[in-house]
Amino acid sequence: MSTSLSQPSTPTLKLAATRLGSVTALALLLAPLPLLAQDQPAESDPTSTRSESPASSETTASPSSAQANDESNRDVSTADSSDRQNANRAPIPLVPEKPTWDSFHGQLNAQKYSPLDQITADNVGDIEKVWEYHTGDISDGSGDTPATVWSATPVFANDTIYIGTPFYRLIALDPGTGEEKWSFDTKSSRKALTQPVLKNRGVSYWEAENPVAGEPCQKIVYMGTMDAQLFALDADTGELCKGFADNGVLNVNQWNDTHAEWPLSVLQPPTVVGDHLMLGWAGMDWAYEQAPPGTIFSLNAQTGELEWTFQALSDEMREKSGTANVWTHMSADRENGLLYLPVSSPSPNYWGGNRTEEAPLATSTTALDIETGKVVWSRQWVHHDIWDYDINSAPTLMDITVDGKEVPALIQATKQGFLFVVNRLTGEDVWPIEERPVPQGDGSVEGEVYAPTQPFPTKPAPLLDQSEKPKIWGLADAVGGGQCSRLWDDLTYEGMYTPPTTKGEGALAYPDSAGGVQWGGVAFDPVSQTAIVNTSHIVQTIKLYNREDYEKADSGSGNESGFAPQKGAPYGLRLEVATNWLGMPCWEPPFGELVALDMHTGDVKWRRPVGASQQYGFFMPEKWGSPTIGGPAVTAGGVVFIGASMDAKLRAFSLETGEELWSDQAQAPAVANPSVYEYQGRQYVAFVAGGNTILKDQVGDQVVVYALPEK
Repeated sequence: MSTSLSQPSTPTLKLAATRLGSVTALALLLAPLPLLAQDQPAESDPTSTRSESPASSETTASPSSAQANDESNRDVSTADSSDRQNANRAPIPLVPEKPTWDSFHGQLNAQKYSPLDQITADNVGDIEKVWEYHTGDISDGSGDTPATVWSATPVFANDTIYIGTPFYRLIALDPGTGEEKWSFDTKSSRKALTQPVLKNRGVSYWEAENPVAGEPCQKIVYMGTMDAQLFALDADTGELCKGFADNGVLNVNQWNDTHAEWPLSVLQPPTVVGDHLMLGWAGMDWAYEQAPPGTIFSLNAQTGELEWTFQALSDEMREKSGTANVWTHMSADRENGLLYLPVSSPSPNYWGGNRTEEAPLATSTTALDIETGKVVWSRQWVHHDIWDYDINSAPTLMDITVDGKEVPALIQATKQGFLFVVNRLTGEDVWPIEERPVPQGDGSVEGEVYAPTQPFPTKPAPLLDQSEKPKIWGLADAVGGGQCSRLWDDLTYEGMYTPPTTKGEGALAYPDSAGGVQWGGVAFDPVSQTAIVNTSHIVQTIKLYNREDYEKADSGSGNESGFAPQKGAPYGLRLEVATNWLGMPCWEPPFGELVALDMHTGDVKWRRPVGASQQYGFFMPEKWGSPTIGGPAVTAGGVVFIGASMDAKLRAFSLETGEELWSDQAQAPAVANPSVYEYQGRQYVAFVAGGNTILKDQVGDQVVVYALPEK
């Protein structure tokens, strides 16, 4: 097992395309992604605007100018929004009445739950592979093509499995046999424009409420590309929808008009809510002080016309900062007319001296009115974020019973390993969330300011203990000749939210900025009211360098690790996993766990190590667990399905006890959420095994599907 960093031979930005050596295994999981949120009501500068202009029109108002012209979009009450929506539509249950897996998280509520019960805890051990499909769209980065990272949830809709690939092809498969129905090649550039790899998180699906017979594109699948194009295809034929945007292709980059250092990459498929496409974008972390500011675009699902936009940063902050975007999926409560945004942190990620004013919608969960984009409520989970602790997963919506009362709730997992639970209609605490004093820095970083407090949940308890330095793993320390002990002595740590520093080896960060919980988010069984979440336990070091020292120290970067310049800011940075010379983690295992929580009480029902860390062809004991990327799915049969681990295994666990019930080996780590669907009376479980070089230097192109043997 190894967690050492592999550096490219030539200095690059953190997001330059590189092939990561196998020695990076566990270490690479420690690299940052976007993160968290805040405790503020929504009457702040950031807001939204409606636009009637077509998406292709050059006259569409920019988010900043529209913001200035529409002050009425602020101060929207939850009651007004929900009353209006309820008056205009028939009831829409939070949990679909029929089995549904037609989006990234299975359903708009992000529960990743299936009511199917053909496969149960008693018989799941009998499931077998019924088909697999290889896309051929794969690269290990050893040639001219960057490595591929494939996190695409298989979408089941229209009696078809739809997948998108890292080469930006869209493929339709027969759900019972895996036979290809059709495929479409976007012919997008295979260049790592905003990421160090070629990346795809799949497709989205929409169908008309009242399809017009004989008309094309009454059912549409959508897929975006790294070069900021959104494609809309007829779900039956794979032909471009000529009535969508510019003959089936929307140029999202037409709205990239502020600090346009990179294209607005559409790596996460849009969230489909009724007849709206809710579109965010991804960019570069850690590269610049000023960056494109985060904007959500609401589009008409059939025409691609721009309906409204939302921005999380004020006009003033947009001039000197950027991002605070939504790069992952969103969730929605259609019954109450609310869209939930997991908003990331502003730029530059590890120095905030250029953005000392309040930015209450950054690193937040923010609820918008679906029809207008107006802010209904917002909770910020990291004040003045200087840790890249973006909110990286859609909040999971749930109805729970607490102290005998029914609560319309949501649970927001964060990179810190926190689980914040609030009323999804009002944003109010379900269990108390406390503002607690946090470390205020050592004075080594000029121009920085620090939030005096940060929000901490009281229930559920943090998924890992960040109150003191993680204990040194004696085995790694012994193998390293005391190297881990010396490193620990030279790292600053005062508990959660220890600020970055220029001193010594920097600050210890636990968990790392890649996330104690990743983009898979929290699954939820609405019957037992049990939440399931996988968590990684990783220690990272963060060191800032002034400009002169950075130029001397910079030795390149990998995927979510190494050196990054933060151009324009007075400090560059280095992020590393805390390992010994052999790449062994310096902190004690387990390195990853699967946790079940009783949402009546917020207490842990069970927790257990999940997966096995692997390096040099050897698997470590499963009691040590594995870092994970990707999330779980849960079924009415009492089964939790998950891939996500370094060892590239697919597993099933008992929802009730946490016992492992089944496993199988996949081609690569299955870093996408699994799908559960029914076709012609048979229940299937589908995984995409594509790998992620953050986790391990192993990639794949496999779609693999399981079911019980036919009688």
